[in-house]
Amino acid sequence: MICLLTALVVVFSAFISSVPPTVYCRYEPNWDSLDKRPLPLWYDEVKFGIFIHWGVFSVPAFGSEWFWYSWRHNKAKAYVDFMKKNYPPGFTYADFASQFTAEFYDPDHWADIFEASGAKYIVLTSKHHEGFTNWPSNVSFNWNSMQVGPKRDLVGELATAIRKKKDIHFGLYHSLFEWFNPLYLKDKANNFTTRYFPVDKSIPELYEIVNSYKPEVIWSDGDAGDWRYWKSPEFIAWLYNDSPVKDTVVTNDRWGGVSCKHGDFWTCHDRFNPGHVLPHKWENCMTIDRGSWGYRRNTNLNTYLNTGELISTLVETVSCGGNLLMNVGPTHDGRIIPIFEERLRQVGQWLKVNGEAIYGTKPWSHQNDTVTKHVWYTSKKNSAGSIDVYAITLEWPTTAVMQLGAVTATTQTQVTLLGYPKPIKYRQDAKGLLIGIPFIPINAMPCEWGWTFKLTNLKNQYNY
Repeated sequence: MICLLTALVVVFSAFISSVPPTVYCRYEPNWDSLDKRPLPLWYDEVKFGIFIHWGVFSVPAFGSEWFWYSWRHNKAKAYVDFMKKNYPPGFTYADFASQFTAEFYDPDHWADIFEASGAKYIVLTSKHHEGFTNWPSNVSFNWNSMQVGPKRDLVGELATAIRKKKDIHFGLYHSLFEWFNPLYLKDKANNFTTRYFPVDKSIPELYEIVNSYKPEVIWSDGDAGDWRYWKSPEFIAWLYNDSPVKDTVVTNDRWGGVSCKHGDFWTCHDRFNPGHVLPHKWENCMTIDRGSWGYRRNTNLNTYLNTGELISTLVETVSCGGNLLMNVGPTHDGRIIPIFEERLRQVGQWLKVNGEAIYGTKPWSHQNDTVTKHVWYTSKKNSAGSIDVYAITLEWPTTAVMQLGAVTATTQTQVTLLGYPKPIKYRQDAKGLLIGIPFIPINAMPCEWGWTFKLTNLKNQYNY
């Protein structure tokens, strides 16, 4: 990392003492330098985003978004039988593309749903491992959403719709490799000593989407081979130094064998939820449909996480310093099915009451309570400079008192329940803080799933 003083500021700072010199840093294309870049502040503040897996795999909508690979490479019996039963001999995966129609795709409606969910960023699949690009890529001839299928720029339309909303950041997922691309298979056969695929296809796509759509998240995936093959540090250095989003963009850690090692935030593996604080910002990317990232027709109600499970995952993730990226899979014709929409809107209803305990928070000295294990903590500095602690209980107490073993009160401590108008009684004893649980009729409860007790002026504030 090389930091330079701008010439203009250097010249005039001696004359204008109130204007401190501004330092601009250029990052070198190596991990040591790139890892020194500070995380843009917005990403840690927002806590909650929506992942969207959408592509040609949404047409068969069977099994998962790995349909092509499961059918043609693994020759999994369920997929082979499905194709024999429902499609004529000789039908290829490419034939699905014309059926990827998106006739009901209304990006403004999607944006309304995402806004109602309380999410503060979205990450749309620009290209999955199948190689089909959801934008008119110059290096994906006749295998993109403008030339076949929707005949629309799916990425560009959603970018425009999201930017009409306040405080939602737009991001893009991009797969580095493609299962069956001849250039990639040639490199793989050469043990990745040649670089036909990244030079001619994958890396040019990354420059295209950044320059065209200015995403503030680049969520890389499919990092077969290692970072030297992809020359990931060279691209990321450009992203941080010279791209149109250099000051705000964040990247994950899937750039070729560096998961949980490098990147602005770590994803480590799908549904990563360590249950404790890590020394680096991280993200839990997970799915509402337990078994698939893309939409699938062969599912049932039990496959979908219920709203309580989603809120529990959000609370546990944020308590440990992570962001939650919650995935939905639209249909081939562009719909977010009602069960996905319901789940997102219900999470949003919960955040309207409890968002104070989520957005802009930091991990506290304890993540879950020492006695009442279904209580998780977050914290936030208030306007007076002290720390407010939020105790989020994932189960409404069945007794008149809830014990918090991790908390020590003072004579100035106050306890409130977010969404409830009256103060909450408490007392301190040797076992911890004992909170009196008010009787609240079911129809008057502040929310349905998780309840937040706000604790102010504690003895153990844990100043971070």
